[in-house]
Amino acid sequence: MASSNGYGAVEHSAPTNGNANGGDSEQQPLLGNGDGNGKRTSASIRKALTVDVSRDWADIVLLLSYITTGLLDSASISAWGSFVSMQTGNTIYIGLGLAAPNESTRWIKSLTSLASFCLGSFIFSRFHRFCSPKRRWVLCASFAVQMIFCIAAAVILTFGPKSSKEEITWNVLVPIALIAFQSCGQAVTSRALKYNALTSVVLTSIYCDLFSDQDLFALRNTERNRRAAAPILLVLGAVMGGLIAHSAVGVGGALWIAAALKLFAVVAWMLWPAEAES
Repeated sequence: MASSNGYGAVEHSAPTNGNANGGDSEQQPLLGNGDGNGKRTSASIRKALTVDVSRDWADIVLLLSYITTGLLDSASISAWGSFVSMQTGNTIYIGLGLAAPNESTRWIKSLTSLASFCLGSFIFSRFHRFCSPKRRWVLCASFAVQMIFCIAAAVILTFGPKSSKEEITWNVLVPIALIAFQSCGQAVTSRALKYNALTSVVLTSIYCDLFSDQDLFALRNTERNRRAAAPILLVLGAVMGGLIAHSAVGVGGALWIAAALKLFAVVAWMLWPAEAES
């Protein structure tokens, strides 16, 4: 018979928890294998980021980009007299400036915007092409970069030195270059998702396609609806940008709102349904 020690415990007694290893049970994690759960979570996130997003209803995000374009262009016209997204107007301003270079500094700003837009198109398009155009992480990264550029320009305008509309200084040209560079990211995304008409930086071709549509007055016409929504949303953004530019917060406030819209797009692409596997 097993003897009892001075503290009431029975010597040589077997473990009562059913585990023959006794003390080893104290080393078992209470919540399971933490490393295994972490690896599964990491793999799940990696898989979610490396799938292609579905094109279904993706035109909604592209149409919302027209609000951003209207917001930025109206604010930039009010502050600097040049566009940062729609480069047709800037091309005209450059031509007028070359004809009479001493009349205004607008053509220099327009040239800065156009050059930055072209450089951005070169870089964004190759980024999408090299990394897979519709990959979720690619779309999120593209709009995240656009957001960062908007924030950088907003910081300069909000906290930097003030300048007049005709001045050619770094705190004028750098924000123009930053905003124009990122503006083409929306256009490149429309190409990546094969919604070629929804570039968010051109309206003339949309007007032409809209009113030449033989099914213009049809009850159901998805293409017509997209083309009609684009200028309406751009005008909405332009009204917002004009009001903000003439308010106490100025152009900087418009850029902060544009950055928030870019963040919304990043979240939208992060949560967007994946393309069905064939």
